[in-house]
Amino acid sequence: MTRQRLLPNVYFTYLPSEKFKTGCLSAQLVAPLRRETAGLNALLVNVLSRGTAEYPDMAALSRRLDMLYGAGLEPTVRKRGEAQLFGFVASFVDERFLPEGERLLEPVADLLGEMFCHPATRNGRLDWDYVRSERENLADFIRADVNDKDSYAALRLIEEMCAGEPYGVRRMGRAEDVEKISPQRLDRHYRKVLGEARLELFYCGSARLERVRGALERAFAALPRKGPETDIPTVYREAPAEPRTVVEERDVGQGKLCVGFRAGSRDVPALRLVNALFGGTDNSKLFRNVRERLSLCYYADSTYHRRKGLLTAAAGIDPEQFQPALDEIMAQLEAVRRGDWEDWELESARNILRSGLRVMEDSARAMEDFCLGQAAVGGHETPAEIARSLEAVTRERIMDAAASVRPDTVYFLRGRGEDR
Repeated sequence: MTRQRLLPNVYFTYLPSEKFKTGCLSAQLVAPLRRETAGLNALLVNVLSRGTAEYPDMAALSRRLDMLYGAGLEPTVRKRGEAQLFGFVASFVDERFLPEGERLLEPVADLLGEMFCHPATRNGRLDWDYVRSERENLADFIRADVNDKDSYAALRLIEEMCAGEPYGVRRMGRAEDVEKISPQRLDRHYRKVLGEARLELFYCGSARLERVRGALERAFAALPRKGPETDIPTVYREAPAEPRTVVEERDVGQGKLCVGFRAGSRDVPALRLVNALFGGTDNSKLFRNVRERLSLCYYADSTYHRRKGLLTAAAGIDPEQFQPALDEIMAQLEAVRRGDWEDWELESARNILRSGLRVMEDSARAMEDFCLGQAAVGGHETPAEIARSLEAVTRERIMDAAASVRPDTVYFLRGRGEDR
């Protein structure tokens, strides 16, 4: 894997591979995650996906993709640490499987460049009809978050826990902010962000590095570059002396208990294993004790937000089990702090993490997501290097990392009118 500076504030990650029948080419703008721009960026990529100057509507764009042996082009909006990534991922048949002399890399790269640099316009501005329809679609999409109560509760925990921090901003922005975006404002934002945001390009396939680089340099030659190259720092905070409790009521039948922790340690490999032992696997303490042994919940798991140094636990519970479930979640974290686990538990945790890293390398799209996430926050490790780092983690390192994990916020989503 190679990462190079292609143009001012434009970087290119090259991953040569002949294991996939489909090549992957991605172009993502990277900007600081902010409430005032999150919805603008999400709306912008949806509007850009409607067409280009040469292929000005979705029907024309679809015909062009069909001519490229059924290539796919997907708009994406992602949150990685305190950065927002928004752009397009193209998938297309690797040229090893095409008739001799047929080329797809260059026309697909050209199309990606057109999506950014030569979008469909009317009177020199982004098409107002596209802006209005996509604005409505995006606002509806954001409001639909509440329909999945598990993901909604996890989202609300992060919003409450990281209020005032970039990480607390929603990936797609807020519906009420999106609805206020005028076509004129989005057009101004497009010209600003296109010139100032960092562009991360990614390729996975069998083409040689020099050829891919040349195709991308040509495709993005018209990209304006104005602003200085800047990093996106991560905001770290300590947990409060006492955790805060937030209770929200909605029409739900099952309570959703989420607990957010802040880790003072920056020992990422050790914290990966802390999470795996605590609630990140089916052999974890939360699963085996809170769910299986004590039957305090319908599910229980945890997630490590490594780019932010957070650990979050989630459980689906009967509302009257709030306090027993919360107490037991805290008790299981304390068990990890004490080193109260068997050798097989640690080895199982290592094996599951290693397996996940190996599986990632078997998908071009998963590697695109991993590599661009790394690039967005200044990471450089490969999955293989991460796997090796796990092997060196000792029991003492895990206990030290777990000792730094402190509760910050307890969020409970319950039915209306229920007493806790």
